[in-house]
Amino acid sequence: MLTLVTGIEGFTGRFVKAELEANGHAVVGLSGDLTDAEAIANEVLDLQPEAVIHLAGLAFVGEDNANAFYEVNLIGTRNLLDALAKHASKLSSVLVTSSANVYGNSTGGVLDESINPNPSNDYAVSKLAMEYMTRLWGKKLSFCIVRPFNYTGVGQDGRFLIPKIVRHFRNKEPVIELGNLDVWREFGDVRTVATIYRMLIENCPVGETLNVCTGQTYSLKDVILFCEKLTGHKIEIKVNPEFIRENEVRELKGENSKLIKLIENFPSYTFEETLSWMLELN
Repeated sequence: MLTLVTGIEGFTGRFVKAELEANGHAVVGLSGDLTDAEAIANEVLDLQPEAVIHLAGLAFVGEDNANAFYEVNLIGTRNLLDALAKHASKLSSVLVTSSANVYGNSTGGVLDESINPNPSNDYAVSKLAMEYMTRLWGKKLSFCIVRPFNYTGVGQDGRFLIPKIVRHFRNKEPVIELGNLDVWREFGDVRTVATIYRMLIENCPVGETLNVCTGQTYSLKDVILFCEKLTGHKIEIKVNPEFIRENEVRELKGENSKLIKLIENFPSYTFEETLSWMLELN
């Protein structure tokens, strides 16, 4: 199967590419800018993908340019879907990546797909708008939407939390500055996410919206303790008010029974195993 992966050079894209190729897919990326509708249309016409995993987008919540979230995540996705609907005659399945951030400040227990979205920042709003917009193509494209919760791994951008913490421990730094310590997050493994995306594209559950998550959360203090245990290095935490985000989502914990009913036997890693991998190689 010829599979197009947008964002193929990004953190997740590199693992998705490797996963697909290891399972017999021919994999291609996009060279054009998603915000250039004509360029994307021409490229899709030339490539004729049979499946698409759409990863490309702005993912760093702290991005200063709020407009960029909408230009890339919303308009860019629309350009892609329009090109696929018009020009990809062999296309059988499309996976569109949204984000668990669309749930916003909902903290009433475990979050499943029936929870009403309540986005609390421009990144999350752009992703939720993208979901609604994607459904406009329901009669033309066979797609599913995924809402990944936080995940990490070797090669993730150092601006993100876990790579930052890992770097401090690898460098044996005495102090680390963090923001709000009273936040709880899932920290899945990018290798698991890549496998799930591959399995979903091979057996596309058309029209479904699915959480991709572990159902296990950790506080920032937990992360520090894990790293201290794995490295033997102690570090002092200083709270920097500049790192505290406005409208910070306190807890994001997912429920994945819907996903598990659709696909089985995908690999999973404990958070300690993921951290150990990162501390050795990152």
